[in-house]
Amino acid sequence: MFAKAFRVKSNTAIKGSDRRKLRADVTAAFPALGTDQVSELVPGKEEFNTVKLYAHRGDAVTVYVSGGNPILFELEKNLYPTVYTLWSYPDLLPTFTTWPLVLEKLVGGADLMLPGLVVPPAGLPQVQRGDLCAIALVGNRAPVAIGVAAMSTAEMLTSGLKGRGFSVLHTYQDHLWRSGDKSSPPSIAPLALDPLDLSEEKGSVQADPALQGDMRRLTLEGEEEESGEVQQMYGEKSLSEASEDPSPGGLNPDPTDSRTLQEQMDALLQRCFLQALKCRVKKADLPLLTSTFLGSHMFSCCPEGRQLDIKKSSYRKLSKFLQQMQQEHIIQVKELSKGVESIVAVDWKHPRITSFVIPEPSPTSQTIQEGSREQPYHPPDIKSLYCVPASMTLLFQESGHKKGSILEGAEVRAIIISYAKKNDLVDADNKNLVKLDPILCDCILEKDEQHTVMKLPWDSLLTRCLEKLQPAYQVTFPGQEPIVKKGKICPIDITLAQRASNKKVTVVRNLEAYGLDPCLVAAILQQRCQASTTVTPAPGAKDSLQVQIQGNQVHHLSWLLLEEYQLPRKYVQGLEKAPRPGKKK
Repeated sequence: MFAKAFRVKSNTAIKGSDRRKLRADVTAAFPALGTDQVSELVPGKEEFNTVKLYAHRGDAVTVYVSGGNPILFELEKNLYPTVYTLWSYPDLLPTFTTWPLVLEKLVGGADLMLPGLVVPPAGLPQVQRGDLCAIALVGNRAPVAIGVAAMSTAEMLTSGLKGRGFSVLHTYQDHLWRSGDKSSPPSIAPLALDPLDLSEEKGSVQADPALQGDMRRLTLEGEEEESGEVQQMYGEKSLSEASEDPSPGGLNPDPTDSRTLQEQMDALLQRCFLQALKCRVKKADLPLLTSTFLGSHMFSCCPEGRQLDIKKSSYRKLSKFLQQMQQEHIIQVKELSKGVESIVAVDWKHPRITSFVIPEPSPTSQTIQEGSREQPYHPPDIKSLYCVPASMTLLFQESGHKKGSILEGAEVRAIIISYAKKNDLVDADNKNLVKLDPILCDCILEKDEQHTVMKLPWDSLLTRCLEKLQPAYQVTFPGQEPIVKKGKICPIDITLAQRASNKKVTVVRNLEAYGLDPCLVAAILQQRCQASTTVTPAPGAKDSLQVQIQGNQVHHLSWLLLEEYQLPRKYVQGLEKAPRPGKKK
């Protein structure tokens, strides 16, 4: 359902009465959840939004967002948990297991076929047709998809595990997951041994021999299979060889670290803090908003494959952590305006900073995801060009060009110089002047000048000629063929808007022209700004999306676009709207 981008209709804070109703609906839909768990899932006072959207097939869906992550979605009056929720409550739904290779197909919109199931020693969970189920991967009980059973467990076994098993609604890595913090599944140990290991365990129960062949077969039916045939793949390689992607459960936390998750997060927080001060923050940056320090500096120092999450540390909040760093006399924090804290001083000679060694590998703040591999973003090479209009064809036809011809500035200059010399238009007494013949007069002079201006200096002649030509440009992305378009390239446009709630939002448009994925930029900003973001169709622009971030986040955008993505400043407009230090956003 969310394999392709969806269109957001509205995003509003939930009312108190609606929050209470949702709690009642959750309790009814998921009786396995206790009262305390329902209160955790639908908190009483924390930020909680209702997002109404249209899926790519036109389905009207209501998504409930808590802490920036989608936790539930409602379709045709039925409530469904997202993978973010299932990671906290992995036993909420009956869970079926499949192979890691299958995940990529599920993310692409395929349903799960029964031959792709892995049968555990205890047998398949007991479900009825139409029951909501979770789908996990071998070796990790954290669900990576949810779907509706196409038949009961008894029917599955009767069929010999053949046919469609589950209609998949939502997966890890789909667009609904991308609208959250894009965290990876946690590592949750399976309840029983993997079937791959059964044969090696003495005295273990063997899987049904009749099913062993099917347990190795991965069978999927995709949404876009033109032939309608079932696609089959055989897992003859080891799982690590069969998939280029790392195990989703191994990205965060570090599986090789024996410390608790909280201890690992504390260490990561300290590392990013010290690295940001040593490598990124300069004295000229002070005073520096603490939110900007976190979003634009600390997050960028997070090592590859790790995710900085202060809520999982012992500090829980950035303010408490910075308070501790202030007590250690590393930094000084002040509230320059009510409710807004800034770092006003840094002791760069502090032993903890001077002794800090920048670790390897380097930060991955400049990486963007393309398919299943991360590729570094490189800004495109943008070149201004000129298009010959109908009014200037006579001037350019001698050089073999016609209406619509695209030329570089140097080519235009060479053509004008050649035309002037070929037609003896260079003034004999002053080589810096060019006599204007009827063609030049018609092409570059205004009507009131045609009887008064007889000569022009070279620079004025060339400048006027370039101004009369129509603008065009060429964009070349690394490793791709150049793209030539008429007109001027639209800069990335940053604006501030006031919403009905009297809160400011930052709106960013035209990211696609520079090879930037709006959904990815929104995800990065959501994490760095610790603010809600939405991606919606840009008004008045065909096939273009805009990113909306709560609050004035121009500082974060400026750092991301200019410093990390290295886009020239002339292609970004609206940076002057950034809040001044000490001024409330």
